[in-house]
Amino acid sequence: MLISVGRVIKPRGVRGEVKVESLTDFPERFEKLDWVYLKWPSGRVLECRVDSVRYRKGIPYLIFEGYDTPEKARELCGSLIQIPEQEAMPLPDGSFYWFELIGMEVFTEDGRLLGVIDDILRTGGNDVYIVKKGRKEHYIPATEEIIRQVDKARRRMVIHVLEGMLD
Repeated sequence: MLISVGRVIKPRGVRGEVKVESLTDFPERFEKLDWVYLKWPSGRVLECRVDSVRYRKGIPYLIFEGYDTPEKARELCGSLIQIPEQEAMPLPDGSFYWFELIGMEVFTEDGRLLGVIDDILRTGGNDVYIVKKGRKEHYIPATEEIIRQVDKARRRMVIHVLEGMLD
């Protein structure tokens, strides 16, 4: 499985450099990339070598082999920069990548299936899991008070329901 760590935004300069929107909590990880997969919304995927990485005001700028002019670099715009899942940076215990959570079944402590995590919202304080079952949708705060258990192997989460939370 491939995971997205960035998105090519636009070319910059005359050497084929591209500005990248980081989709990772570890922006320094771009320095460690040798090869990546570029995936366009159309589904097209290209394996590409990373020639150089630099940062400007914390924003990564990359040059890919064979894309050394602004015209060639423009072809990469809109593509996701992806890596194999096994190359993901390790997380501390109790932390999870979004790709590990999306699609996970969510149950209440009494065993009732609420649905499946369909999406995740990033808010100022904590993430919020959007859990869907049919047309029903619940917004579950990702806090220690609510999340009781996450079982990645079984793709299952158990939550504590506070009064009024599912209304």
